[in-house]
Amino acid sequence: MPRLQPIPLEQAEGKQRELLDAAKKKLGKHINIVATMANSPAVLEAYLGFSGAMGHSKLSAKAREAVAMRIGEKNHCQYCVSAHTAVGKMVGYSEEETVKVRQGESADPTIQAVVDLAGAISDTKGFISDQQFEAAKAAGLGDEEIAEVVGLVALNYFTNFFNHVAETEVDFPKVELFAEAK
Repeated sequence: MPRLQPIPLEQAEGKQRELLDAAKKKLGKHINIVATMANSPAVLEAYLGFSGAMGHSKLSAKAREAVAMRIGEKNHCQYCVSAHTAVGKMVGYSEEETVKVRQGESADPTIQAVVDLAGAISDTKGFISDQQFEAAKAAGLGDEEIAEVVGLVALNYFTNFFNHVAETEVDFPKVELFAEAK
């Protein structure tokens, strides 16, 4: 059972209602993470702003979803892994590819570089080595993409940790996490 209760759309008022209506219009439905974040309009507004901004990044939708799946798996966030696996399939991943990305592997060299960098940022709390930075550059990531990977890692830590604290109920097809964070 969730620790923080999602706010039903029909019970929301004021800023809460405005933000939930905007999120529903953008997402096409009222999802539990958004409804739960609505307990604090400030938190929901921060999430929607950050998420919206990152949606305009130079990185492809597949690369952005790869970061979300990889970081969600590393942080053992079942809600985020389930949600981003579903979205990943919508942007072109097969079921097998979603599993590989969650394990840190991609057949696409650019996505592999993004996943490697995201994993390194996560593992080192941002203190990546010169070699890890240079590997991202050598794989073709420019300064803009590297900055965006940092942003995506931060965004996904925010949602992963929020879901851990709230114990948000998964409202996507549930994906079982690996036994240990990989």
